[in-house]
Amino acid sequence: MPSAPRPTDLLARVRRDVERNLLRTRNGARLAAGLDRPATGVTPKEVVWRQGRSELWHYTAGTPTLSPPLLIIFSLVSRSYILDLTPGNSFVERLLEAGFDVWMLDWGIPDERDAGNTLDDYADGYIPAAIEQVRARTGAHEVSLLGYCFGGDLSLLHAAHHLDSPLRSLTVMATPVEFRSMGPMATMFLDGGLDPDSVVGDDGNVAASVIQQGFRAVSPTADVTRYVTLWEKLWDDDYVAAYSAMTSWSQNHIPFPGAAFRQTIDMLVRDDGMINDRLWVGGDRVHLADIEVPFLSVVAERDTIVPLEAAAPLIDLVGSEDRQELRLPGGHIGIVVGKTAARTTIPKLIEFLRQRSDAAGVAR
Repeated sequence: MPSAPRPTDLLARVRRDVERNLLRTRNGARLAAGLDRPATGVTPKEVVWRQGRSELWHYTAGTPTLSPPLLIIFSLVSRSYILDLTPGNSFVERLLEAGFDVWMLDWGIPDERDAGNTLDDYADGYIPAAIEQVRARTGAHEVSLLGYCFGGDLSLLHAAHHLDSPLRSLTVMATPVEFRSMGPMATMFLDGGLDPDSVVGDDGNVAASVIQQGFRAVSPTADVTRYVTLWEKLWDDDYVAAYSAMTSWSQNHIPFPGAAFRQTIDMLVRDDGMINDRLWVGGDRVHLADIEVPFLSVVAERDTIVPLEAAAPLIDLVGSEDRQELRLPGGHIGIVVGKTAARTTIPKLIEFLRQRSDAAGVAR
């Protein structure tokens, strides 16, 4: 029979609970008022090139010790600062600390001027132009390309259509290829379902609010779960700061250019183009099997945005002899932000890239 707790232990617990409830009250009031929101995306960088609403960023903190430069291609429908969330909890920061020369192609906020942008424009236009900007500004012969979420799909289309692209390696993270496994966001548009034009707004794009509702439909109870966890940890200042930053990002989507959206539905969802080898870029038939550069696919086992069954087939679709898959017990965001990222994702990603890099200034 367990012994009864000592009076001193009970008193300590009472004091702890009282203190935590006071902190919950304080932090809850600040959170509701929007106070003390942490600054996001603050790693020093400079804008070195613009095209339309897109910008190429060069992160300037630290001195690179590894070559070639690392160019990150972000998703089209959300803000890129999730990869540079807050100091100490930043994917970009860790890459810089490891010695990489880090660049980011950020899409900005599309408007009516971008409504006609197709997937071809990104794979054949923006991405190769950004690669050439990086090469010209660094003197590097090659770049390492890293695509996150739908940015991974754009990177795959680019690599498949530009077999001579100067890529040292290609890494994609949480990237869907079996789009029919993407849940309601995809199945509602299958043959006999919604017409893509039904969700395109007057400006020719899919509004950010529609994108956000689509993500909520994938995990309708996520808000309830998040609030329960928040109440339990509302006393923890660090947790509240991280929660505030993450919540701000998750509610801050951007429009999806209409032409690219229609092409996504027709080619990637309805034709299941990546799985069925029915991909067209710039009027040419392209094949993922033609991609032969060193390749890494990072998938998250608890991803509700890009489920495992949507991302896992990719490793068998590319033709690279040097190819690896990294499966992690995290979610869509957890593989780049938080403890899973810090302990597992980032160190293993760094190891993969470092093995395929040289000392800065050495050309292979």
